[in-house]
Amino acid sequence: IDHAEAVRAIHITDLGWHATQIDAKSASKSEQKYLEASKKQFLKDGGYIAVQTTRPQSLAGLNDSPAGLASWILDRFHSWSDGGDLEKSFGKDELLTNIMLYWASEGIDSSLFSYFSEARSPSLKAGERVKVPAAVALFPKDVNGIPPRSLAERTLNVQRWTELPRGGHFAALEEPELYAQDVADFFHSLKPAV
Repeated sequence: IDHAEAVRAIHITDLGWHATQIDAKSASKSEQKYLEASKKQFLKDGGYIAVQTTRPQSLAGLNDSPAGLASWILDRFHSWSDGGDLEKSFGKDELLTNIMLYWASEGIDSSLFSYFSEARSPSLKAGERVKVPAAVALFPKDVNGIPPRSLAERTLNVQRWTELPRGGHFAALEEPELYAQDVADFFHSLKPAV
């Protein structure tokens, strides 16, 4: 949005929460169904986002507790993986490496604060549209499942739409081959910039 002239294209696996911030009256039946399912999912599993968007500093102590940090991160991996079986979806070394990156860098605070910041100053405001070509690769076990394409097209110049057979929110880690192939296919399909 801010520097579109410097961006050739984007590839995303999640529309972001702003995509659901639409007037329900303007939504199609499939969009309304998805929005309702998203609300139900939030009530079932949205505690993390409620804290992170309102009081992220309440969790600052995670930097002081390796067990607390591991618990917070593993809870998200458990909820957002395909099937919820961590050891089926991720190796222990992968999970520990992910936790250690947060632990060693003390980066959990900035990751939490990004939710707080985005809630107050959205990166994509109402009425804005991403004009550069966009590829959307969707994994069935992501947080809210697969949205209708029309919802993405409200804010994105969708040039590629891929619904993949398996995987969750952490697609690049959980299904690296599927993810990498979709990224490669999209960027190879783009005409060279003049």
